[in-house]
Amino acid sequence: MTQQPAESTAPLRPTPVVTSFLLRFDQPGGPQLLIVQRSQRVGSYQGRWAGISGFIEPGVSPEEQAYTEIREETGLGPQQVRLLKRGAVVEHRDQELGRHWIIHPFLFEVLAPEAIRTDWEAVTMRWIPPAELERYQTVPLLKEAYESAQRGESQP
Repeated sequence: MTQQPAESTAPLRPTPVVTSFLLRFDQPGGPQLLIVQRSQRVGSYQGRWAGISGFIEPGVSPEEQAYTEIREETGLGPQQVRLLKRGAVVEHRDQELGRHWIIHPFLFEVLAPEAIRTDWEAVTMRWIPPAELERYQTVPLLKEAYESAQRGESQP
């Protein structure tokens, strides 16, 4: 009789993060979504495709953190993007990493796509039709987070 490995009973660490989805509307054929391929230097999901994301710092609102991550990872300032929608939280439990991801999704329009300069967290970036997102090997629940942002409430 072989013994089955015990399922991990260690509690998962709640980890609130933001994921911002950046859209451009200046190309023929409809909106294009920015995705970035995570570098080997990031802490999780190396090599996977993602939106612009990061941990929510203590005492910082998700919206403030979204703008911070956009500035750090793309070089775009608040005058170069426009918040369109904020989606409902999406949750993902990753037993292997010991984390309970609490994802706050945001949808932004990029007003200056030519100004984007990715930082060390991404090895490359692509603009894709949003419908093609499922063709990429992404971080967990990226498509669901995008759909939540799309369904979210419009921002003033």
